[in-house]
Amino acid sequence: MPDAPAPYRDPHEYDHRHSDVSGGWLRAAVFGAMDGLVTNIALIAGIGAAGASRGTIILTGLAGLVAGAFSMALGEYTSVTTQNEQVDKEAAVERGAQVRNPQGEMHELSGMFQEMGMSAQTAERAAAEVHDNPERAVRVHITQELGVDPESKPSPWIAAVSSFVMFSLGAVIPLLSFLFGSSQLWLGLTVGGVGLLIAGAFAAYFTGKAWWRGAIRQLLFGAIAVAATYLVGHLLGVQAG
Repeated sequence: MPDAPAPYRDPHEYDHRHSDVSGGWLRAAVFGAMDGLVTNIALIAGIGAAGASRGTIILTGLAGLVAGAFSMALGEYTSVTTQNEQVDKEAAVERGAQVRNPQGEMHELSGMFQEMGMSAQTAERAAAEVHDNPERAVRVHITQELGVDPESKPSPWIAAVSSFVMFSLGAVIPLLSFLFGSSQLWLGLTVGGVGLLIAGAFAAYFTGKAWWRGAIRQLLFGAIAVAATYLVGHLLGVQAG
């Protein structure tokens, strides 16, 4: 049997590793891919049900891809930047409180440590040691009070680029059959449905959940949007006819 790992070794060296949950790319990538797929599948279903030609479907789908990709990227950049700026603002508020009432802030941190299970004596010593460094004290207070680390903020650029690329990839999938010469709406929707299954399964991989559950869930969500837009397109097409 292999020797047991030494207790002082970093467990991440031999036992387990964690995924990056603070970089901002995964949420933006998953959101972008799903949004691109659902948006363009639903868009194609709507105009296809209204009787649009293959050329019109391609043009509309490509327009939706470009508009959606830029909208997603700009939205992600703005939202992540706003979130980071809010964290910075709260850090500044905490920094000012540390200056005005250092003893009160130290007592507050000691109380939070005690709520985590520390004894009063240990919590007081830990809070005093944390407050030996003002910036460390700010970071610990923000982490404890707001649940965010002011030094581990997601990158708005990474979120924007991830969203742009993945939206574009997702949005082009339901167009593939039309781009290769088919005029059959059912085929385009089928290709889009397969894309939803794959995207849902891939997203489930990062969370450790059952791949089939994530795949079916995403397919069902997409089916709701497709059914709604298909019905609208069909009704408008009949009225126009």
